[in-house]
Amino acid sequence: MRNIFRLLGVGALMFVLGGCIENDVPYPVVKLDVLSVEAEGTKSAPVVDASAHSIRLELEETTDIRNVNITKLEVTEGAKCSVAFPGTFDLRTPLYFTLSMYQEWEWTMSASQNIERYFRVDGQIGESVIDAEHYIATAYVPMDTDMKAINITAVKLGPKDISTYSVDPLTLTDFEGSVRQVEVSYHGDITETWTLQVVPTDVEVEFTAVDAWAKRIWLYANGRADAELGFRYRKAGDEAWIEVEDVTVDGGSFTACVAGLDTLTAYEVVAYSGENETEVVTVTTEDTYLLPNAGFEEWSVTGGVVYPFLEGAAPYWNTGNDGAAIAGTTLTEPTSDVRPGSEGMHAASLQSKKASIMGLGKFAAGNIFVGEFGGLQGTNGLVNFGRPSTARPVALHGWVKYNCGTIDEVGKVPTARPDLKKGDGDEGQIVIAVGNWTAAEYGGSDDCPVVVNTQDESTFFNPRGKDVIGSGELILTESTNGWVEFTLPLDYRSTDEIPTHIIIICTGSRFGDYFTGSTHSLMLVDDFTLIY
Repeated sequence: MRNIFRLLGVGALMFVLGGCIENDVPYPVVKLDVLSVEAEGTKSAPVVDASAHSIRLELEETTDIRNVNITKLEVTEGAKCSVAFPGTFDLRTPLYFTLSMYQEWEWTMSASQNIERYFRVDGQIGESVIDAEHYIATAYVPMDTDMKAINITAVKLGPKDISTYSVDPLTLTDFEGSVRQVEVSYHGDITETWTLQVVPTDVEVEFTAVDAWAKRIWLYANGRADAELGFRYRKAGDEAWIEVEDVTVDGGSFTACVAGLDTLTAYEVVAYSGENETEVVTVTTEDTYLLPNAGFEEWSVTGGVVYPFLEGAAPYWNTGNDGAAIAGTTLTEPTSDVRPGSEGMHAASLQSKKASIMGLGKFAAGNIFVGEFGGLQGTNGLVNFGRPSTARPVALHGWVKYNCGTIDEVGKVPTARPDLKKGDGDEGQIVIAVGNWTAAEYGGSDDCPVVVNTQDESTFFNPRGKDVIGSGELILTESTNGWVEFTLPLDYRSTDEIPTHIIIICTGSRFGDYFTGSTHSLMLVDDFTLIY
């Protein structure tokens, strides 16, 4: 289930309390949301994205996507829905519906479904190619293969357990100068005619990709499934080759990662399949990227506002203190309570509070992030996330100390947590992400591309969005026993994409942007390091 990341309380502290404003609008603006969804045949709980007004379902492969049973759809109280739920719907294309009260809000429900398919033969080269759109499965074999005696070892072309075949594919052996066809049927009325083909190739072993990071190289290759498969590497100029350990083999496809390398260094790699080797490929590792002020030692005060950088210096980290200063309070500041063994004198203290003016106020969460405060747009705070970096760290290492308070302020109920209420435990959060965000798309600058309007959920940062290459998230649901060391790994969607920016955000109250959290939650962070 994809969790939508909610700005970690930055939005909660960007507010201005005004006086009485005459309201001549005839009807109030009431945002209408889908609060929860339940459906049969899903792999995980449906994902409701209030900012995008969308619902996404990930279906089991055995579910009939033409007849998805939505058993429950709960909406904002008083809202009317243009589509009657519960019900059964064809989700091969998105389902559009409208929630209405004083205004209308358009919503979309869509479904994705992954059917695992494979076609494997003895001695094949690399992975088979499955063309699900045109119903073609292709396996490649060496040139000396007897095409009249092909041994199909495994085949699956439809949903598990419910698919039937017009002929048992494992009995097909003769592929000389011809292809074989098999009808696959499921759900009672779906029949697909699949073409199975075995193609000779003179390629015995080949690289499919070699991706060099700062201190590791990712290796991908194809070879003969019945041969010994592996990789060797060495520094350019060395004579001796080093065997790569921990090679993952899947049929004729094999992969590995060589770690612990030197930065900015040329390395040579080869892949082998039995007695056959690829040509030598030379790649150069990248440089590492160090986080500025990662020990949170540098602080200054300007105009009564505390900043996590020296006066006159180019800021790297920032906080919501600019917004909180309007209410005469500070949420994030230095502390002498440093982590054990630290050589520094300060850590960052993120304190959640209820900030007020003239007795009126709202909950605000302490936070620190990579980026800058973008100012105010009316009464809404603008936060700009990100700093330029092409580095691809594998983890964020650091220290955290957290006092988890009991929620005593609920301004709004988070869309992702409609069950959240006073008396529940607060949550601290640390997030890191690298990606290819652009100022043109996200409204910021080349330095800080992602602009978030704290009152507009459609702008909220999503750590699994389309431009995120790798991300990691640490959720703290209880108090720590003093300072604790953490290593937060990043999950990458690919190894060949190079990011343009890095984002890190920490908060003591995860749902602070909904003005919800605990005034007793306090997070300290110290000595962050990127691991490569």
